[in-house]
Amino acid sequence: MSVHSEIQRITDRIISRSSETRSAYTEQMKYQFDQESTRSGLHCGNLAHAFAGCGAQDKSAISEGKVPNLGIITAYNDMLSAHKPFEKYPDMIREFAHKHKAVAQVAGAVPAMCDGVTQGQVGMELSLYSRDVIALSTTIGLSHNMFEGVINLGICDKIVPGLLIGNLKFGNLHALFMPGGPMESGISNEEKARIRREYAEGKIDRATLLKGESDSYHSPGTCTFYGTANSNQMLMEIMGLQLPGSSFVNPGTELRTLLNEEAVRVLVEMIEENSFDRSISQIVSEKTIVNAIIGLLATGGSTNHTIHLIAIAKAAGIIINWTDFSELSKITPLLTRVYPNGAADVNHFHASGGMGFVIRTLLENGLLHEDVHTILGKGLNRYKAEPKIQDHKLIWVDGAKESLNHAILRPVSEPFSPDGGITMLEGNIGRSVLKKSAVDPENYRIEAPAIVFNEQEDLITAFKNDELNKDFVAVLPFQGPQQNGMPELHRLTPTLTILQKRGHKVALVTDGRMSGASGKVPSAIHVTPEARCGGVIGKIRTGDIVLVDAKNGILEFKDSAVLERSIENKDNSTSIGTGRELFSSLRQNVSSSEEGASFIL
Repeated sequence: MSVHSEIQRITDRIISRSSETRSAYTEQMKYQFDQESTRSGLHCGNLAHAFAGCGAQDKSAISEGKVPNLGIITAYNDMLSAHKPFEKYPDMIREFAHKHKAVAQVAGAVPAMCDGVTQGQVGMELSLYSRDVIALSTTIGLSHNMFEGVINLGICDKIVPGLLIGNLKFGNLHALFMPGGPMESGISNEEKARIRREYAEGKIDRATLLKGESDSYHSPGTCTFYGTANSNQMLMEIMGLQLPGSSFVNPGTELRTLLNEEAVRVLVEMIEENSFDRSISQIVSEKTIVNAIIGLLATGGSTNHTIHLIAIAKAAGIIINWTDFSELSKITPLLTRVYPNGAADVNHFHASGGMGFVIRTLLENGLLHEDVHTILGKGLNRYKAEPKIQDHKLIWVDGAKESLNHAILRPVSEPFSPDGGITMLEGNIGRSVLKKSAVDPENYRIEAPAIVFNEQEDLITAFKNDELNKDFVAVLPFQGPQQNGMPELHRLTPTLTILQKRGHKVALVTDGRMSGASGKVPSAIHVTPEARCGGVIGKIRTGDIVLVDAKNGILEFKDSAVLERSIENKDNSTSIGTGRELFSSLRQNVSSSEEGASFIL
């Protein structure tokens, strides 16, 4: 089926807008691809250093250059549950590489911080910056020119985007992502949310809260709610950068191991075919980026990707903006209800039909570009397949043709909403994004007096002092990339949700982030220009009437006198300690949120 005319129009606009930068990028990658094997340019001393730590078999294979050398970029640490499974992956990959006539080396490691650990802590100010640090670390690992292929081990929030940005600078190589999979389901997401609300209201103590959190995040694997980490996995699959049906297979299972071996086999096959079309520079094309945006919208994924996808695209010479997201959202139906957009978790989503069904129903209705390159070759149709085990071997079967649970997953013909999970707001305050999929339609439009807060803690203190039992729009300026690294403000979610449940009309407006776990309160986030750069959000004062309208895409204040005010810049010299002072120069050079919030692109 041909792609929807509006999707084609937006794609053509992106292609036109990106013509010069994309052409320059592709030309550079083709030049690199056409050079002889990267190892052939190394001197004997270079090679000796590179394989000194290897066994005799691998030394011989690497020195002779007769088999592919696979570089592993790992984000392993055993503090992150999602990355704990990667501890034994290098040994596993080396074994599979030998089986399929290749060798493998760990090319480098990248930092992997956890937003769940740093929520509400000063370390969160480094979170967004860590994506670009990961990209830089990836390029350092690959700079040895020892590898024909790359296996990326990363799951969580900034890590996958950072790995992909770094890989795209070595876009002549063949590369793929190897996921670890989600932990098995713990207590229900509704129960977890209830426990958090009760703690915020003072009904339970900290020990009870900690037990609830521990029962939710309980074992190795990705957290099971549909936040940024699992949105990353959806994106890598719909972009054709990891195997079909592999995103949400639990760690430590036979199927997970078989998929890991298949990924190694596929990578070796790609290298031996030696086709530029299957290099990562050509897999990530304008059409692939549009497919990624549509996947994000159709599944109600993380708002963080309205920043990350812009940066990823830019690394491949492709220029996109929030207008592209907003226009695609108008024709992309919402097909899933996964927490925080519903009660189910990603294990339930996977069991209901998962990514194979999502891709199938979008393709059959002309809502994805099918004619894209993937790690499996040309065409996205192969991503409707589902992996199974037969006699302890991996086989591929036709994926689900119908959803097995319409409360979680639906076809295009019967969506939860006719438009996508994320919308753009625009008005005299600036431009912002709002995660619409979790918000009840009755709360799409909130018009109320502003209450301006300097920090998250100020709002929580006002709540505890019983000062917020009324309709209001919470405004938190000076939380943008240049101010303090754009920390997530997720600590506000339980408090604002309580006020909403009490019957008050509440909303949030900020130039900060709310993460993939944005809740049921309408939140106009990523406001640009940010207050630090003269954005009007810094002129709003308590009492000003503010409108947040998710239905019509409006973000504005009602009194034009606001524009006449000056901005009293908040001092950001206090961002010291916990290593934050090392990032002071980056704060001055980082781009806006709509430009990808990057200091390297």
